[in-house]
Amino acid sequence: MHSLHRALFQPRRIALVGASSDPKRLTARAQLYLRKHGYQGDILPVHPREAEVLGERAWPTVADIPGTVDFAYILLNTPQVEGVVEAVAAKGIPAACVLADGFAEAGPEGAARQSRLLATAKRAGLRILGPNSMGVVNLNDRIACSVNAALEADSLPAGRIALVSQSGSMMGAIMSRGAARGIGFSHLVGTGNEADLTAGEVAGLLVDDPQVDAILLFLEAIREPRHFADLARRAHAAGKPVIAYKLGRSPYGAELATSHTGALAGSDAAAEAFFRAHGILRVTTLEALIELPALARAARPPAQPKRAVSVTTTTGGGGAMAVDCLGVAGIEARAPDAAAGAKLDAAGIAHHGRLLDLTLAGAKPDRVAAAIDALQAAGDTDLVLSVIGSSAQFRPQDAVAGIVRARDAGGAKPVAAFLVPQADASLRLLAEAGIPAFRTPESAADCIRAWCDWQAPRAAAAAPAVAHALPARPDEADARHLLAALGLTSPFAVLRSPQDPAPDLRFPVALKILSPDLAHKTEVGGVRLYIPDAATLAAEAAAMQARVAAAAPAARLTGFLVQPMAKGLGEAILGFRRDPEVGPVVLLGTGGITAELFRDVTLCLAPVTEHEAMAMIAEVKGLRPLGGWRGLPRGDLAALARAVVALSRLAAREDIAEAEINPLIIHPGSEGVTVADAWAVPAG
Repeated sequence: MHSLHRALFQPRRIALVGASSDPKRLTARAQLYLRKHGYQGDILPVHPREAEVLGERAWPTVADIPGTVDFAYILLNTPQVEGVVEAVAAKGIPAACVLADGFAEAGPEGAARQSRLLATAKRAGLRILGPNSMGVVNLNDRIACSVNAALEADSLPAGRIALVSQSGSMMGAIMSRGAARGIGFSHLVGTGNEADLTAGEVAGLLVDDPQVDAILLFLEAIREPRHFADLARRAHAAGKPVIAYKLGRSPYGAELATSHTGALAGSDAAAEAFFRAHGILRVTTLEALIELPALARAARPPAQPKRAVSVTTTTGGGGAMAVDCLGVAGIEARAPDAAAGAKLDAAGIAHHGRLLDLTLAGAKPDRVAAAIDALQAAGDTDLVLSVIGSSAQFRPQDAVAGIVRARDAGGAKPVAAFLVPQADASLRLLAEAGIPAFRTPESAADCIRAWCDWQAPRAAAAAPAVAHALPARPDEADARHLLAALGLTSPFAVLRSPQDPAPDLRFPVALKILSPDLAHKTEVGGVRLYIPDAATLAAEAAAMQARVAAAAPAARLTGFLVQPMAKGLGEAILGFRRDPEVGPVVLLGTGGITAELFRDVTLCLAPVTEHEAMAMIAEVKGLRPLGGWRGLPRGDLAALARAVVALSRLAAREDIAEAEINPLIIHPGSEGVTVADAWAVPAG
């Protein structure tokens, strides 16, 4: 096992720097909890004035502790932390956790303090958890080195699920929710500010731990995405699902964006693409974070999931809720097919519609088992969901017996349960049996949707370099030259003044003002369409120059762009963005001036392959008619896919923050695509 893993999760000697002899104080909790929950190693309180702290021998400084120390929990106030980190580093302690806040989250002064702390640690090879971290808990080895109040509980169920949380308070909240229903954890870690150790790197240390079967992530941000990518790849190879709950909508978005892409590709959408690309299951409800591991550990989804389930119920209303919530999540509850129907007929179970209602037969275990067994024979579903009513609350053994019996019979599909009443005893029984169980229809749908979405981590596509210089302040013509270097060419010409001769282009043409300062030209009168001839072009250019100068006097005007009018079957927005959290992403959606209004878009980590580009096209509702929907003419979607691939190659250009084509006109048949408007934003 990695030496850092041993220091963090299996320390034999723990220094508690700043431990309090007053058991009512926060800084006494770590020592109290370590002993309360059975830690067998050496607890080494550090206190400048006390010879003994809560029954343990204390030491005046870290340097005074005899022998080696595996882990230090620094419990001091913020101003004292820097000096103690120096002492911890000098002692040769491999890992330390900092409880105090007031660092990077507290403004420039705190950020500078955190930077100094990290520099000190790095010089000595000391790894830091936090600052602002509530510590580390390893329940299987009975190590509760944390100040989280949830550890006041007399007993904590150990299990095989690890939680890495950027929120310290959520460590205890999630642990207590799991304990209430018999779900135990192996490890719980609060990463806090992540000045050094990130959630991805800490979780990566747990992949090879034999006590861990699944890893949960409670995230506010994605820091150091390479750590998450490495974690996900190794966890997938080890057969251990990684499940994320991420909150925090991006502060970037429309407010700071210079293009539609920036407004549409907010960090949450980029995070969604990141999780999908790396095979990390994402849930949207807190219950699902706790409930999904049982399903993900029980079975990988089919190679080609049908996104459909069979539902049997002993309560019509509860079953209908499940069907409804599943539908909202994009999962269809399907009526039994011929194979399932034949087995139901043989068992004497009536069936019709999407919901197999056993209400009149009650929750008799043999009937429930027979119904589940029959539904497992269906060839068009991925999973069987059993919805149980009041019996789950009042007769837990009987309520779950049929589900367990059907699972043990070894059917072809995983079996899960949604318990409609508050039925903690039944939930615990199902947890002990390793059967996925859901407390609400919303979390059931969230879990099943995430499970169906689950894929292996994608292999990164190649991103060959694009050798084309982009000016520091590019206008649209500069952006189009960059696109041409990528292979995306459409005819255009540049006029530097209204007096320039008309270009050799097919009329009618579109005329647009050129400026590095105007991403949205229409709003300042900088676009004119269907100009019929050269004389009109000259007149329109002169009028446009005066109009835009009046509307945007601070904008630098660099000329005019002229291009032939083009008409296609549809329009798309195609964008590239270097997301501040996850890195380069490519965006595709319905285009034009309503792109931000409808937000009909999909994102993928860049670069992408043509296969991935075609999958993106299929996800955009507004582009579906171009696939020949209901006999409509087909658009050149192959050319659109090639355009997506081409723009995604900007991932290799660290000097480009954003680029966009909006709209990209899609022509019929195999007539290609036309760049109608382009924009590029240099990085930095």
